[in-house]
Amino acid sequence: MPDIAPVILCGGSGTRLWPLSRETYPKQFVDLGDGRTLFKDTVQRARRVPDSMEPVIVCNEAHRFYVTAELYECGIHGKILLEPAPRNTAPAIALAALALLEGDADPLMLVLPSDHAIGDEAVFFEGVTSAAALAEEGHIVTFGIAPTGPETGFGYIEQGETLGAGGYRVARFVEKPNADAAAAMLAKGGYFWNSGMFLLRASVYLKELERFAPEMYLACKNSWQGRKKDMAFCRPDKETFLATSADSIDYAVMEQTNLAAVVPLRVSWSDLGSWEAFYQIGQRDSCGNVCSGDVMAEGTENCYFNASHRLVAAIGVSGLVVVETQDAVLVAPRDQVQDVKKIVGRLQREQRPECRQHPRVYRPWGSYETLVMDGRFQVKRIIVNPGAELSLQMHHHRAEHWVVVSGTAEVTNGDVVSLFTENQSTYIPVGTRHRLKNPGVIPLVLIEIQSGAYLGEDDIVRFADVYGREG
Repeated sequence: MPDIAPVILCGGSGTRLWPLSRETYPKQFVDLGDGRTLFKDTVQRARRVPDSMEPVIVCNEAHRFYVTAELYECGIHGKILLEPAPRNTAPAIALAALALLEGDADPLMLVLPSDHAIGDEAVFFEGVTSAAALAEEGHIVTFGIAPTGPETGFGYIEQGETLGAGGYRVARFVEKPNADAAAAMLAKGGYFWNSGMFLLRASVYLKELERFAPEMYLACKNSWQGRKKDMAFCRPDKETFLATSADSIDYAVMEQTNLAAVVPLRVSWSDLGSWEAFYQIGQRDSCGNVCSGDVMAEGTENCYFNASHRLVAAIGVSGLVVVETQDAVLVAPRDQVQDVKKIVGRLQREQRPECRQHPRVYRPWGSYETLVMDGRFQVKRIIVNPGAELSLQMHHHRAEHWVVVSGTAEVTNGDVVSLFTENQSTYIPVGTRHRLKNPGVIPLVLIEIQSGAYLGEDDIVRFADVYGREG
């Protein structure tokens, strides 16, 4: 099989699975238990594809450190492209294709959304093999999921003539249908759910994009030519990229090209677009409940419970979704979970942080999580990756007390540099220049207690920073 370059699309705002996911913490990075996330599942699945290359990740500025942290945890290296602005899938795939065409390379691209759940990987890999044979012949191949019911939340693909290698020419794409139209397509047969996954040669895609969407092609090409390197990230030029329209690959290319092909996949698949989808793929107990985290249920049936930080107890309820996080709790009937967007809309209008910021925030050096917040004090758990360091900085309005939980901390406190290990602590007065570094080979975990009149993240004056964030 030819070399295949996984291209993982990592956009999305994360609001449909509120409160567990947020604008800055979308569903592909949400911990599903035992450290698993949809993003990790996707990159590991892509790595197991025969003859796969190093992946290309297309994400935005806000999610770049989530991507680097999870690639590190998976032991995978990848090229990370920072999309200058959300412009849907067609421009994102174009940037990846331009990146892969550097030098003499022209690999097949396996384009995968980062937030899908797929069962039976052996069947998926067989589908990739079939699609690769068609892509080698010049086809742009999409994967169609064998439908299990008249789903109205997905687009459909109608198969045309047989092309060999287990694939078909695409007869047409169907937008999300109503219930009657979906039932009619299932009764007729020959229709598949549109998965949003593709296998195509980089040069073929760009040629078809130039043919059918020349302005988009030119904007992406110019943006790529103006790219800049920033640590582990590649930044295409923003100004030229903004000239492109925001279109999907289906609209820009697949619905117009005569090269479109579809390979059916008979696997369990979900785009996990709602809490009901999580219920459907979950492991149910004898009462039909799906439970994640610390949950106790009595006289309760057909519910979905997700507890992140504390015990959730339920008595005598049925058909509910209950999702608990550190700063918010969602309670809704399972058949109304799509209306979570109404709550998110209210939070946005009131500019409340619960719609945007997650308690855990990733940074280039590691992450921090807010444990307690009050008027004049805040407690955080800070994790610094091995060899990483924070900026040399100071605060005008707060003092900090650091207690090492595990690992070794190298602390610059004014003019003094000291080492602290487990159960040792230090105090940083207001207005003192300081820096935290992990000189060890294991993660540094410490508790930070902030106290002062103002505790905002913008009370930071940076004097030196290895990540280019001075100021």
